[in-house]
Amino acid sequence: MYKLDFELVPDSCWYSNLRSILKPAMWDVVRKDAYARADGRCMICGAKVTRLEAHERWAYDEKTCTQILTDVVAVCHSCHSVIHIGRTQLMGNEDQAIKHFQKVNNCSYSDYIKALGEANKKHQRLNSIGEWKLDLTWLKRFC
Repeated sequence: MYKLDFELVPDSCWYSNLRSILKPAMWDVVRKDAYARADGRCMICGAKVTRLEAHERWAYDEKTCTQILTDVVAVCHSCHSVIHIGRTQLMGNEDQAIKHFQKVNNCSYSDYIKALGEANKKHQRLNSIGEWKLDLTWLKRFC
């Protein structure tokens, strides 16, 4: 629904990211592809920035218990902070994330709270699945 939204990964998938799974040379290929596609702009908010961050997009098939890589995008730090709001809250930076969420989505604080509540409901549902299989088929485009 929103251009910029929260992407809360199931707890059992924390710390399992492409950078830790792939060999460094392959991770460089994947992230640099995202940076090239972004052409110096955040792929979510469109801000022109000097430093982009690679963000993995995942889908979750609850019937097959599969975590599916769908894309790697280049985002600005502000958008990345919203996407990973749980970590941002732990770091004490939620106020900036709230403002950025509202600005990018042209919405109110109550919209932010409602969206966060929905994300947390989804997160709880995904956490009910103990073990996720990993589908990295998306990476075949680099082979």
